[in-house]
Amino acid sequence: RYSLFYNHLKNIEESEGGLDKFTKSYKTFGVNQLSDGGIYCKEWAPGAEAVFLAGDFNGWNPFSHPYKKLEYGKWELFIPPENGCSPVPHGSKLKVVIRAQNGALLYRISPWARYVVREEDKVNYDWVHWNPPQSYIHKNPSPKRLKSLRIYESHVGIASPEGKVASYKNFTHNVLPRIKDLGYNCVQLMAIMEHAYYASFGYQVTSFFAASSRYGTPDDLKEMIDVAHSMGITVLLDVVHSHASKNSEDGLNQFDGTDSCFFHSGYRGNHQLWDSRLFDYANWEVLRFLLSNLRMWIEDYRFDGFRFDGVTSMLYHHHGIGTGFSGDYNEYFGLHVDEDALCYLMLANHMINSLHPECITIAEDVSGMPALCRPVAEGGGGFDYRLAMAIPDKWIQIIKELKDEDWNMGNIVHTLTNRRYEEKYIAYAESHDQALVGDKTLAFRLMDAEMYTNMSVLMPLTPIIDRGIQLHKMIRLITHALGGESYLNFMGNEFGHPEWLDFPRIGNNESYHYARRQFNLTEDDLLRYKFLNAFDRDMNKLEERFGWLASPQAYVSEKHESNKVIAFERAGLIFIFNFHPYQSYVDYRVGIESPGKYPFLYCSYKILLDSDAGEYGGHQRLDHNTEYFSEEFCHNYRPNSIMV
Repeated sequence: RYSLFYNHLKNIEESEGGLDKFTKSYKTFGVNQLSDGGIYCKEWAPGAEAVFLAGDFNGWNPFSHPYKKLEYGKWELFIPPENGCSPVPHGSKLKVVIRAQNGALLYRISPWARYVVREEDKVNYDWVHWNPPQSYIHKNPSPKRLKSLRIYESHVGIASPEGKVASYKNFTHNVLPRIKDLGYNCVQLMAIMEHAYYASFGYQVTSFFAASSRYGTPDDLKEMIDVAHSMGITVLLDVVHSHASKNSEDGLNQFDGTDSCFFHSGYRGNHQLWDSRLFDYANWEVLRFLLSNLRMWIEDYRFDGFRFDGVTSMLYHHHGIGTGFSGDYNEYFGLHVDEDALCYLMLANHMINSLHPECITIAEDVSGMPALCRPVAEGGGGFDYRLAMAIPDKWIQIIKELKDEDWNMGNIVHTLTNRRYEEKYIAYAESHDQALVGDKTLAFRLMDAEMYTNMSVLMPLTPIIDRGIQLHKMIRLITHALGGESYLNFMGNEFGHPEWLDFPRIGNNESYHYARRQFNLTEDDLLRYKFLNAFDRDMNKLEERFGWLASPQAYVSEKHESNKVIAFERAGLIFIFNFHPYQSYVDYRVGIESPGKYPFLYCSYKILLDSDAGEYGGHQRLDHNTEYFSEEFCHNYRPNSIMV
């Protein structure tokens, strides 16, 4: 794998003048404004017989501005300035006109288009030339690389209690302050790359270089990122390079009139479950396109890194379909691995790390591919983090299938700590996957229909709501503290959002009712959602103070099956969880490492975070003024212990 990567890198150096020049192609491909007012256009259309540019600027004459054919399927066009001004005004509509091999004229959006919009009465998107007289100028530097990542997974369009498509402006003014207050230091933005179908959640991308216009303009997004940086919040883009929409009128599919171009032709070029096209990662121009795409989002918009979606689909020719992964190395090495796709990921991480070492990359891989998060120089994939995707599945399985008294403490600990040596994992109890219609969030699984009737503090606290609120907090804290080197939460799940997520579509009469987040519920003092919101905030603030995510993996001293107790130490803190459905304990001994410091023979411990506290909807059974003193008494293979 490293040999394949190295050969690609060597070829880029020899034929393209280096990785820096190769990945700057976003500045030359597409339609670009020159300093003298002229326009330079460049496309890659190897299957085209001829290429033209048409639009408002030439009265939509399809033949007046032909491209010149270059080597290797490239085409270029230069349009001189008119009286020192651009011949293609800002805001004018454009189309690349392709004469296909069968003689047909195809009107296409450039794969490199920066701004596409759809008018209310139209089905397809229009390509609009974006060249404002004054582009947004970033005022704030990007935050320094974080040691502890606390990620707030977000979708701009649903980030409002109102049933509508919310805007970049709304996110800037109303959601970013909320994220900051909750103690998250990183926001991961979904559905930014333009996608024609809103209900695809942004995973059927049609224009890879265009920020979605349904939320506002490119400058609105730049301002949003700039404001986030002013708050010290790192901003990651959910990037989709694993596949592309099948749209041809306003997407990449059949851009030059052939079945291939950016994709594999035939069966290999189609994803049978996603109904989308699959990139040909061995193609030189596809590498140019995808690597330049990453660089554009970093340099033009100031994104601080990426979460790569669908990595499992990229890594294997079977795309993970109908395949289980047990951890056997035969599952990761063999002819079923798509080495070209893996090499692309190595190139992408090498480029990002070389040109922008402050940026972060995350892999969404369910297979557990070894060394995915080790440096490229070691033959690894080069990612900084990978998602711990087994954890939410485990919590769903436990809640769905087991009685409380049957919960297995050892199995919970194993799932939370089972990760590859020296590879960083992002732990999460649930993400957007569990919030979507057809699935259930943890809050919904725990409290279900009673969330609609018994979440008011004026109503008696029922056993279902009580159990749900307490377990919601405990599950999130133990996942946060034990499950990885970073933590992720999907917007609204921190307070147990009471409804699923469903985008407007034919099946729900194009309703926006469930395509929203009811943040207002946490601001109502009469509703119990405020308790979960406060606990999530204080949990993050405590991590910010002690930095357990950046600390070595926890030492688990106890996973007691009959007592249902889990205890562990991390970052100088002791975490103790009692998952027993009805049993509390007095004078419970917990083993610890620290004996105290000279001249003292003991350590004094106090409660820092208590899920049973009143401000979190608990029963206030513990006195927070109590001090717990260590004893030189061995317990659970720890040299000292405390009684709690």
